[in-house]
Order: sequence, then C-alpha cells, then structure tokens
Amino acid sequence: MKQEIHTLLERYEERILGQQMNLRLLLCAIVSGGHVLLEGVPGTGKTKMVRTLADLLGGSFQRIQFTPDLLPSDITGSMIYNMKQGSFETLKGPIFTNVLLADEINRTPAKTQAALLEAMEEKQVTIQGKTYTLPDVFFVVATQNPIEFEGTYPLPEAQQDRFLFKLLIDFPSFEEEKKVLEKVITNDFQKESLSSLLDMDTFLLIRKEMEKVMIQDSIYEYILQIVRRTRETEEIRFGASTRAGISIGKAARAWAYLEGRDYVTPDDVKVVVKPALRHRIQLSPHIELEGATIDQIIEEMVGSIPVPR
Repeated sequence: MKQEIHTLLERYEERILGQQMNLRLLLCAIVSGGHVLLEGVPGTGKTKMVRTLADLLGGSFQRIQFTPDLLPSDITGSMIYNMKQGSFETLKGPIFTNVLLADEINRTPAKTQAALLEAMEEKQVTIQGKTYTLPDVFFVVATQNPIEFEGTYPLPEAQQDRFLFKLLIDFPSFEEEKKVLEKVITNDFQKESLSSLLDMDTFLLIRKEMEKVMIQDSIYEYILQIVRRTRETEEIRFGASTRAGISIGKAARAWAYLEGRDYVTPDDVKVVVKPALRHRIQLSPHIELEGATIDQIIEEMVGSIPVPR
C-alpha cells in the first residue's frame, strides 16, 4: 500500500505546483481521518487542490459555496413530498460525499456552520428526526479568505478546534507560477486525463495499515509536554485542549506512514505541530502588539522542550 501512496503523491505534485508541503499535509489529514481549514487569498488553487485529491483517490466530490442565505438543509438535505407516490421522501444534501469543499465557510451564519461541523464530528446527519450515516471516508476541507472581513461570520475558536489542521496557502515561487501560467494558458492541464489511482475500499485498507504505526510512550509524553506548555506560557492567552494532543498524535502517525516508517519520531511531531495548533491557540494581546505570529511562538515553544531519545 505504501507504493500506491508514493505514486499518488508524485501524481498530485505534478498536477498542483508550488504547494508541496500543503499537498502532503492534506493527504496526511485524510489518511488520519481529520478535516482541514484552508486559508488563502482567491486564485491560489484551493479548489483545484481539493478536487484533484478526490479524483486521485477515486472518491466522490462536492463543492458548496457558502453564502449568508445558505440554510442547514441546503447542506444536509430535507424531506420532500412525492406527488406520484403520495408520500414524503428524503432528499440527501451534498454532504453525502467522500470529499466536501466548504468554500468560504466564514460567509455563512453560525447556524449553517454548526450543521456542517456537527456532521464532521458525529459522522452522521439527522433529517426530520431520522439519522443517516455518512460515508466511511468523509473529508471536509473548508476555505477562508484572510483579507476580507466585511459580511463574514468568523468561526468561533471552539468550532475551529474541530479541524485537524489549518493550512496557509501562499503564492508559489516565480518559476512555479510561470509553469502554472504556461500549462493553463496552453490548456495542458485540460489535455491530461486525470484517472484515479485508488478506490475507497483500497483507501480504507491504507487507513487500517496506517493504524499499525507505533507511537512509543516517550512520544506521547513529548506531545503532552507541547500541549501543556501552551497553557503555561505567558505568550499564549488560551492554550490547546486535549483534542489538540489527540490531533497531533494522529497526524504524526499518518505522516510517519507517508514517510514509509512503522513508528513515529519526534521529527514527525515537529512537522505537524504548527498546522495542528495554529488555529487552536490565541496569543496574548501584548505579544500580538509586538508583531509576533502564532507560528513563531509555536516554533520557539517546541524548540524549548527537550526532544526524547
């Protein structure tokens, strides 16, 4: 199975240029069963990034454009009356898919946001009192625009905590951006057929194989030291929860699997700790005024903790 994942990563990086680390972290998130919050300005390829992953995995894909008038039933589904049969029937919403792109999630009110986040946590949806189970592989990628705040409903910290990672999408390098322009303008991307490399049954077997990756007690203690340090340092106003520690552990195990190992190292933890913590902690006001970023504080904090041998 590790060879299939290696081939998938290669094909993924050929299709999406300039986002190598974020592509690997997206794959890491779906392998570990988590969800991702993507933050980046428009036009940086967020939708293509998610759709391409769904295509390569052989899974179904749905995209929802979140707007202020979107209702929870527009996501989960509703009951409709069938005139021919004279009875009500369930119309399932776009949430019943393997990969769901929740585009601009902060543009819809809290009630609609909560309907999606409840499904992410419970892996089920209730429509008119009847509960429906979501697919075994259910992966939500929600996007946010970091430069527009007018007419938005920012996700509360408690709801952001439901996401395994928060990934920051930046602009590619000059050479990578030039390659993107050449391929898109000459329609090279459209000419290349993108066939799936896996199917959902195979992917579930990969998840089972990933669960065999070992985490030693020293690694558990290392993760806990990081999480507990966020609650003790004066630079951080609100520290991370126990769920953050669970997320770091699951993500580190998936990262080790993607690297071809059957055990987790401290370096695996260091790779995933920033995307796993940056949306779960808040800096103290005086640190923000000094111009420090969350990523800088996390890096300094992790660097001050002894690495297990």
